[in-house]
Amino acid sequence: MQKMYNNKMRQIREKNGMTLEELSLKTGISVGYLSHLERGTRDNPTICVMDKIAYALGKSLSEVFFN
Repeated sequence: MQKMYNNKMRQIREKNGMTLEELSLKTGISVGYLSHLERGTRDNPTICVMDKIAYALGKSLSEVFFN
């Protein structure tokens, strides 16, 4: 099955000099789940989860997940 989105979490997070732990603290989402999302081993986050991640990264939802 083809992914419905293009995940740029790791690229943006690293460009911002942020660790997974820091992103976890900012979003309230576990490091493990964030790691799975970045690696693509989980590819069905809710819109709420995506919104929290985008906000914490200082980007729009579309910049992180759909561009």
